[in-house]
Amino acid sequence: MRRVIPVLLGCAALGAALGWVLTRPDPLEPSYGAGLTPDPEAGALVFAAGGCVSCHAAPESEEDERLVLAGGLPFASDFGTFHAPNISPDPEQGIGDWTLPEFARAVTRGVSPEGQHYYPAFPYTAYQHLAPQDVVDLFAYMQSLPASDTPSLPHEVAFPFNIRRGLGAWKALFSHDDFVMSDAPDAEVERGRYLVEGLAHCGECHTPRNALGALDRGAWLTGAPNPSGKGRIPGITPDQLDWSKADLVAYFTSGFTPEYDSAGGEMAEVVSNLAQLPESDREAIAAYLKALPGG
Repeated sequence: MRRVIPVLLGCAALGAALGWVLTRPDPLEPSYGAGLTPDPEAGALVFAAGGCVSCHAAPESEEDERLVLAGGLPFASDFGTFHAPNISPDPEQGIGDWTLPEFARAVTRGVSPEGQHYYPAFPYTAYQHLAPQDVVDLFAYMQSLPASDTPSLPHEVAFPFNIRRGLGAWKALFSHDDFVMSDAPDAEVERGRYLVEGLAHCGECHTPRNALGALDRGAWLTGAPNPSGKGRIPGITPDQLDWSKADLVAYFTSGFTPEYDSAGGEMAEVVSNLAQLPESDREAIAAYLKALPGG
């Protein structure tokens, strides 16, 4: 027994050290974005496609107030309630003192400037697909928005989910840098893939999750329970949504279905965002959806 105990302790120490290494936050080169020219106008389109206002505007804010990204919107889940943080340019309560590499690491790696993992309620598993130019443009646009000194609300997450380091293991298991649609048949569908699987993160709502909250990529966009507990978010694969490409584009533009019903709830926010994009982007999203299996 005297010999066994040191061996067990050594194995435990080795396992802890290995776990610490495997769960460390992903690095990002300090030169990220070097040589790229920021374009705030293009960043406004990235901002719209990414739905930033939908999550980070203060609850009940309207019109121009929605560009004050003070946060506070709650997101209930099986793991606790998450609150959207302040991401306005305020240097104390927001992200006003962040560098571009720090912003890029947060958006595409889910890591804070302090080196902590963010919870995947922030859809960085989708945003990891973003092109550096889009990140640079988005950062430039967000710096031009009004600042708010409203403190971010703390998340309401109990043990063991409040151990941030454990999110490193979650990322290792479930953060995939490949696209679900491995081969896009043409440039239009490829653009749609970038928008649907990346920037617009449609899978976050329309794809079911496993017991650990990761998207079930094998059931991509086939529908999912509503996190609010009320009803179900519909599937949008061709076998579940038989709209034509023109129907889809019209819906993304106006919010009206082929039956003259209108988008409601969170989808109304999505339509408001998509309507700001060039029509070619809405057509690309529709082309991607029509190219999914199940047609």
